[in-house]
Amino acid sequence: MGVIEAGNSYNNRQISQDESRIYDYFLHLVEREATDSLIDRFRRLFIEGSGSDNIQVNQAFYRVVTARTAEADFPHIVNRCCHILINRWQLNIRSNEAIVTLIELFDVPPSPYGASSTRSRVIQRLRQLVQRFVKTEQYGTLQRLATVLAQQNVSREDLFQAPLGTLIRRYPYLYEHCLLGDESTKEQQHTIQRLQSQHQQQFEVDLSQYVLYQVRCAKAARQGKAQLEALQQRIQPATNPTLLTNYELAASVRHFTGKVSGGNTYRDMAKGFHAQTSYGPRYGQFKRDLHQYLSESIDPSFGRKRFNQQLCNNLQNTFADLDHQPMSDFLMVRTCGQLLNFLVVENSRKLNHFTFVDLVGNMGATATTGLLLKVVLLCTKVKPYLEKRLAILFDHYESATQESVLWLVQVLENLNIAFSTNFGNANLSLVV
Repeated sequence: MGVIEAGNSYNNRQISQDESRIYDYFLHLVEREATDSLIDRFRRLFIEGSGSDNIQVNQAFYRVVTARTAEADFPHIVNRCCHILINRWQLNIRSNEAIVTLIELFDVPPSPYGASSTRSRVIQRLRQLVQRFVKTEQYGTLQRLATVLAQQNVSREDLFQAPLGTLIRRYPYLYEHCLLGDESTKEQQHTIQRLQSQHQQQFEVDLSQYVLYQVRCAKAARQGKAQLEALQQRIQPATNPTLLTNYELAASVRHFTGKVSGGNTYRDMAKGFHAQTSYGPRYGQFKRDLHQYLSESIDPSFGRKRFNQQLCNNLQNTFADLDHQPMSDFLMVRTCGQLLNFLVVENSRKLNHFTFVDLVGNMGATATTGLLLKVVLLCTKVKPYLEKRLAILFDHYESATQESVLWLVQVLENLNIAFSTNFGNANLSLVV
């Protein structure tokens, strides 16, 4: 995995010679200088406006800042320069702190400058552009990356008073949707995918160790207090890797790995549905079968009120003109995608998610997550689509305190467990 090259472009955006000179400057230095030195160079050029040690780069930077197109171009340029450094530094986990420091440069007030001279006017213009940059989605994405990389040493009690956005590190399945934008290069995508894989694997290890520790303690406790104390002295305690209580976590693990309906696990139910339909029926019949498949996981007292009928209406109205067509993989994907729109949220422009809140409020986070899992196990191609729907809600509530959106936090935590046990390597069925 290498750093981006100066010749690449964002969405076919034309890159000027001055931009290329600035990119080449950082591409050259990132291979040769220590992180501290590079951060200082970046700060002097982009934050302080005091320039670099390269006259040609200074001249190019001056033209970029004073250009008529600066307001449109500058966010792309500073974002790209950040990622030239980030893409190189992320190859070494010890450089994570440097990446966080680089991103935090924009939060530190720059030094004052004089009120006159051409240079002061250029610095004033630069700082206006920087102030505009920190309000862009590009900078928001960088901030989320810093949150993912930063070491968190916050107590659980203090954590719930913090903004929801500070939890992004905990949910690897949201990374690609929250940490990448339309302008992300392939190298940035690889960086986020690598972080996603690392953090997902670590969570699965931590979850497996915690559950195994709890099982061993429970077994020892049944043998007597002395046996339990001896075990606790002999092995390293494993901490709960979630924000759920120990009881909630145990119930969640049992729910997503054990038998939940008629002696069947969630995987069993999805396999059974596929075996029953095998794309044989017409599309209309498939939707009726799908309604039955999902309704089995709805609390009857809640479903009878209105939800089952709402679900029925939604499915009946989905591609109703195709009801007499043979079932197909294409219709499976489109139907499950539309179903997730109904169950969670459609998109960032249509943020109505009352149904989702109603489900969590009436059935609880674990059962609601189980309903979503049934859809994804039925059609694994829509798993990224579900992740995107939850990323939309995460972004919507990003500034809210975790305590005020505890229902969403609990769903995100449950989904971590559901994905780890059904799509990852955390096979806990033998120890739960």
